[in-house]
Amino acid sequence: MDQILALFADPAVWAALVTLIVMEVVLGIDNLIFISILTNKLPEAQRARARAIGIGGALVMRILLLFTLSWIVALKEPVITLMDKGFSWRDIILIVGGLFLVYKATKEINHATEAHAAGDASETKDAPKPVTGNIASAIAQILLLDLVFSIDSILTAVGMTDHLPIMVIAVMFAVFVMFVASGPIANFISKHPSIVMLALGFLLMIGMVLIAEGFGAHIEKGYIYAAMGFSAFVEFLQMFRRKKSGTAH
Repeated sequence: MDQILALFADPAVWAALVTLIVMEVVLGIDNLIFISILTNKLPEAQRARARAIGIGGALVMRILLLFTLSWIVALKEPVITLMDKGFSWRDIILIVGGLFLVYKATKEINHATEAHAAGDASETKDAPKPVTGNIASAIAQILLLDLVFSIDSILTAVGMTDHLPIMVIAVMFAVFVMFVASGPIANFISKHPSIVMLALGFLLMIGMVLIAEGFGAHIEKGYIYAAMGFSAFVEFLQMFRRKKSGTAH
């Protein structure tokens, strides 16, 4: 206990904690978008439960990974070599997770496009339609992506600080923010079909970034999130314009 108190007496530790919390919250956006898209396909009565299980799974995975840091660090060691390129377990997980995200985003975009082409006149014609009784499948997919995002999140934390209590606090705070924001974000996405397509585009881009990183390409995350933020800002301007002109979503 004395060691922990002494640790938090250092201003540099507080600076690291704040920085890491911001980073973890930003990294959690990817996870949250995927959870929102997937749970919005479920019947409304099951959505909150699926979101809670998915975000709870993200917390459990992150905490467990934090207490196996030596194993996490070992994930960066090459285990196979293809065409003179070494691939670690981390690379393989990122590639598989990226491919899964690209597949899911492409499938949902195709579904939305076909629904629009078929002339569905419902208010949510561009949104993926609810799939009754598919909560187990949705949770399984969420937990799969939780693992990918959790490993990325913990490796980021390890690179920023050596203090386990700091990592645990930052991760728990970030997941708490995800939990609080999950309902409003999911509801907002559900009510605005154009946001659904934008979010799917984000997932497609994130999937490609994960694949690129798995193959060893370093992509500065700041550029990715800046592009996502600018796209969201433009979409919000469009929504405001449509609201002012009285046109439909």
